[in-house]
Amino acid sequence: MSVNYRRTMVVSAVTALATMFALLANAVRAQDSDILRVYMNSARILKLDRPVSKVIIGNSEVADATVADAKTIVLTGRSYGSTNIVLLDADGNALLDERIIVSIDESSTVRMFKSTARTVLSCTPNCEQHTQGGANP
Repeated sequence: MSVNYRRTMVVSAVTALATMFALLANAVRAQDSDILRVYMNSARILKLDRPVSKVIIGNSEVADATVADAKTIVLTGRSYGSTNIVLLDADGNALLDERIIVSIDESSTVRMFKSTARTVLSCTPNCEQHTQGGANP
């Protein structure tokens, strides 16, 4: 095999891998766009195109939804975890059916490691223990 042929094969393989990674990244972004993220004890506004008639939260201990007006829902994170929200119009058609992830605001956390134990403090505004566990965050 000539050096030019091998070089062409390597360039082709690298191009194929780059294309594959780009497609995978787009697929992950598309899946992630189907998730509503809200921070614990924070609110997120959902604006709708049509009036909502019914709001259903899978687990109201994780998230809560309040109807501000017919086209505006306020989603509030209550505790860490995941649930879902379903919004129906007057005819029972789904306007929204999404997964909700309630998480900690990483910008206001402190992690403490002692040997293999890990403690995460959430400091909003006072520091309180969030999680405790092994060394792998």
